[in-house]
Amino acid sequence: MSTLIDLTHPVTPGDRGIDFDDSHRLDEDGWNARTWHLYSHSNTHMDAPKHFFNDGDTIDHTPLNVCVGPAWVIDLGQVAPRQLHTVEDLGKYVEKIQKGDRVILKTGWEQTFGTDTFRDELPRISKELAEWFVEKGVSLIGVEPPSVADVNDLPEVTEIHQILLGAKITIVESLKNLHRITQDRIEFIALPLKLKDGDGSPVRAMAII
Repeated sequence: MSTLIDLTHPVTPGDRGIDFDDSHRLDEDGWNARTWHLYSHSNTHMDAPKHFFNDGDTIDHTPLNVCVGPAWVIDLGQVAPRQLHTVEDLGKYVEKIQKGDRVILKTGWEQTFGTDTFRDELPRISKELAEWFVEKGVSLIGVEPPSVADVNDLPEVTEIHQILLGAKITIVESLKNLHRITQDRIEFIALPLKLKDGDGSPVRAMAII
């Protein structure tokens, strides 16, 4: 029997970049319908190369075989605010990760969701680790913070995203419920909206165990 764990923060009006208008109401029009206003990188989402490259691939060209498949879940333990993740932090997984693998970094950072700390003090991927992921040829990286790099440091956030996205590594950010995963190998699914020419998209992410 498989267990399915939802790894997605809900798209909630009032969160950063999320709002809606009531376009139809049941009591007036006979049905309910909303027009949503969504920042393409709101809550649990996926980055496309277009996010940091004007001529980069767009979200509608993200290969579905990258979005679905087995993934390593690497528990990095208790992390400090603004901590830089290094290759050494991966421990035994340095020898296990192979070309094409998906890698999910488990840090517990989801516990700060809804606070300024979540965005402004996030732990992040070092340049060394980003380049190592490229060298290993991983296909996807998932993290609990809203970004793989410091969103308040434009040079850093640009450099890390360009290293990863430039190598066509798909990035999924702002995952939740990783604390419910106790093993290091799962079936991972994160499907974006097929937004033509999009730089990113909210996703519905899940783990199948």
